[in-house]
Amino acid sequence: MLSKGDLQEILRLATAKGGDFADIFIEEKKTVGVACEADKIERINSGIDVGAGIRVISGDTTAYAYTNDVSRDGLAHIAGIAASASAGGEKDVTIDLREVKPVVDFEISQMPDRVSIDDKVDVVNRANRTARDFDSRIKQVTVGMADVIQNVVIANSQGDYVEDQRVRTRFMINAVAMDGGVIQTGYNAVGGFAGFELFEEYSPEGVAEEAAGRAVMMLEAKPAPAGRMAVVMAGEAGGTMVHEACGHGLEADLVQKKLSVYANHKGEKVASDLVTVIDDATIKGKYGSFRFDDEGCPGQKTVLIKNGVLENYMYDRLTAMREKRESSGNGRRESYQNKPIPRMSNTYIASGKDDPEKIIRHVQNGLLVKKMGGGQVNTTNGDFVFDVAEGYLIKDGEIAGPVRGATLTGNGPEVLKIVDMVGDDLGYTIGTCGKDGQGVPVSDAQPTIHIPKIIVGGTAHGDEASPQIKRIRRM
Repeated sequence: MLSKGDLQEILRLATAKGGDFADIFIEEKKTVGVACEADKIERINSGIDVGAGIRVISGDTTAYAYTNDVSRDGLAHIAGIAASASAGGEKDVTIDLREVKPVVDFEISQMPDRVSIDDKVDVVNRANRTARDFDSRIKQVTVGMADVIQNVVIANSQGDYVEDQRVRTRFMINAVAMDGGVIQTGYNAVGGFAGFELFEEYSPEGVAEEAAGRAVMMLEAKPAPAGRMAVVMAGEAGGTMVHEACGHGLEADLVQKKLSVYANHKGEKVASDLVTVIDDATIKGKYGSFRFDDEGCPGQKTVLIKNGVLENYMYDRLTAMREKRESSGNGRRESYQNKPIPRMSNTYIASGKDDPEKIIRHVQNGLLVKKMGGGQVNTTNGDFVFDVAEGYLIKDGEIAGPVRGATLTGNGPEVLKIVDMVGDDLGYTIGTCGKDGQGVPVSDAQPTIHIPKIIVGGTAHGDEASPQIKRIRRM
């Protein structure tokens, strides 16, 4: 472990050729993964990755270098490389590192490295058995769990010093059901900023039954109707739409590059009065939560859209410096090999006042979406196409039979403008969000919402060849 004195000297070297700002990110990441396929444990992986990255910002230029050599000499070497990109003249700076305190803390009751591999294999096997025993039509099951313990040290030329530990556990299952020539899948995933206590909140059997039940139910589902109709998105569907078709457009780098439909609209009405969108890294136990972002800024709660009015964007240090403001604590990176960029954490539409059952009774003919699948979104203008993994027809205010093959096609900002009922519930989903080749853990959520008209079925509109088209995978 390098001392504060060592880090101060390395930061001095990084800024010695005129850099305006420099930071160091040192990481030790321990990972364990267990996977079950074809009714047997196929893989047990574990590993440790150690490295460090140094960034130097000089005007509009950013230089980034990384190494697996986390000794003083190793970091001094890459500090000199990053410093060489600076456009200023030689300077000598004094840096006095001081520890930054988080605004929130998280307690882990069962650290993953204190849980035996046998116990981890057991939860995977239990889920596998439960899914396979659920129905004779379940023909294939894949189960996986993974945990990560990430220890980081972050220091910068402004004098901020952070030591942090992030612990995350994730569990997923995919069940395939077949009846005659019909094949359907059911997917479920849970995870959090948590250790093995995750399985006290979510039993492996419960996660497996939900996935297997969805696969079997969809075997008997009728083809989804196509056309414009009312859609109720249940809270349990999670916030895939708000994350993909809205959230990315509120990240400051895309805004500043004019690659967002929300650019230059701060203070303006961009959604229904009933819609408030929040990004909050401080929620206990959620998969996208953190004490500090990957630049050493404390995790925060940021109201992005309040009662339909655009209030804020999500900033990292670089985008904040461009506007002479403070970071919102959204600077995130996949690992020490990547420079930080603005990213979401836990992003959600805030709960409203309507009874979810009343929202359904309000609909005469429409679609109830209980689970979202994959899809694609144009992050420049918010156009999207999402698959519906679990959906039901609504007839005369009652939930009718399940349907399969449904898609939702529309424009995220336009959809948010016409939402006219918002439930008092809130349902979360987890995922690994991809951007600029980096993946980071996130959660997204929404209450039950009513969308008066949206295209169900059909094909994508907009420029599908655009480089800003992003394909969405279930995680």
